[in-house]
Amino acid sequence: MAKDIGTSAQGWIQNPQLEGNPFYWKAGEIGILLIHGFTATTAEVRPLAHYLFQQGYSVAAPLLPGHYTRPEDLNQVRWQDWVSAVDTQYQQLATDCKQVIVGGESTGGLLALYLASQHPEICGALAYAPALKLQFSPLQVLGLYLMAPFKPWLPKGGGDDSLAWQGYYVNPTGGVKQLFALQRVVRSQLKNIHQPVLIIQGRKDPTVHPDVPTLIACTVHSRVIWQQWMEQSTHCVILDKEARQVENTTLNFIRSMIGTAQGEA
Repeated sequence: MAKDIGTSAQGWIQNPQLEGNPFYWKAGEIGILLIHGFTATTAEVRPLAHYLFQQGYSVAAPLLPGHYTRPEDLNQVRWQDWVSAVDTQYQQLATDCKQVIVGGESTGGLLALYLASQHPEICGALAYAPALKLQFSPLQVLGLYLMAPFKPWLPKGGGDDSLAWQGYYVNPTGGVKQLFALQRVVRSQLKNIHQPVLIIQGRKDPTVHPDVPTLIACTVHSRVIWQQWMEQSTHCVILDKEARQVENTTLNFIRSMIGTAQGEA
């Protein structure tokens, strides 16, 4: 059943007919945590989650604080609140499953990398267009900080409007500042990641800087790093034209990673 987000909230939500609630689908002994991106809902990760669930994996997706309500709510949270929400769901998966993989889209990818850096027992990380560095100039970043006290949100540009994506039509400025803070923290923690990492980004992504996959690959201490570009995809790579290819690559990575981990056990 779809969440009742209220009439006024629906005016801020793109594709309100989609299901955006948190979910936890129990199946096998391998658990996968999928985290949605900034301003989005769990509708963003649901198709990938459904695919992995069909393959026999337990899959969970939390709803990040400040999302799926009203944009002003996203200006009232800190990045630590997002971390707390995903860590709580991770702990549940870790209790129920023998091994856990963490993944996410954009800001969700950052949170997945952060979890991997803090929990060495995590089996691997799936980073889809991880928002470690945005295509903002220093002047644009400065302008956002100066405007934030006076403008609670900024309109979004074009991009993924044709996709089955659900979330706010605007970017809450206070929330963006928390994203910047999260970027700094994750960048400092990348060296603590030793697990296998999958990085997938759309070649036509207008949001995340194209240097990000290389930056991550050169900083983490992982022996296994898969990088793949989706040539026809934009930012929300898990929903775009090559979503089936993303699903297949993800499944192959997970099977390879789990097989290696079981062989070493």
